[in-house]
Amino acid sequence: MDGGLSRRRRRWGLWGWCWRLAALVLLWLAGVSAYIIGIGARDQAAPADVIIVLGAAAYDARPSPVFEERLRHGIDLYEQGLATRLLFTGGFGGAGARFSESQVGRRYALKEGVPERAILIETVSRTTRQNLQQAALLMQAHDLHRAIIVSDPLHMARAMRLAREEGIDALASATPTSRFRTFSTRWRFFLQELYFFHRDLFLEAV
Repeated sequence: MDGGLSRRRRRWGLWGWCWRLAALVLLWLAGVSAYIIGIGARDQAAPADVIIVLGAAAYDARPSPVFEERLRHGIDLYEQGLATRLLFTGGFGGAGARFSESQVGRRYALKEGVPERAILIETVSRTTRQNLQQAALLMQAHDLHRAIIVSDPLHMARAMRLAREEGIDALASATPTSRFRTFSTRWRFFLQELYFFHRDLFLEAV
């Protein structure tokens, strides 16, 4: 009798610890989710030296719908007089690409009336971290100190963290017209950002 009771207690004790661990994991994920959503909902746009538009896919010389909305928002901030420079990031999407993402961004901005002297680009980056590494180098070369970062709302938390790691004095301004509008596209993008958040935490730890 005593042996059976002891085994049941151990079994329930194990389940109790499992439930506690699951609750902690759920609380952690809820906190990270709130952080990602909260950063994306803030618009910190204020006078700065440069507006950095993070790259996204381009189809030959044409920006993807996601990239176009980022470009529109960056140009709108420029036209509001919040900065005198636009910096487009993003390299070549594939071996056969004629234009880099940033070159597509420059062409788009020129068509919208932005003077060429106001535009900076880099053409080598392939990831968000590389986008911001190259942006930081261009800022140093042109004596620019404060930047407004433009991307999609759910991407903004990671972009801001990476910008800080690169020493950029950054303000967040997510595009209010993100193409990630449907539940399925927003959910996939959110899960991607949740994964990258924890992947980067793990990489920093090791």
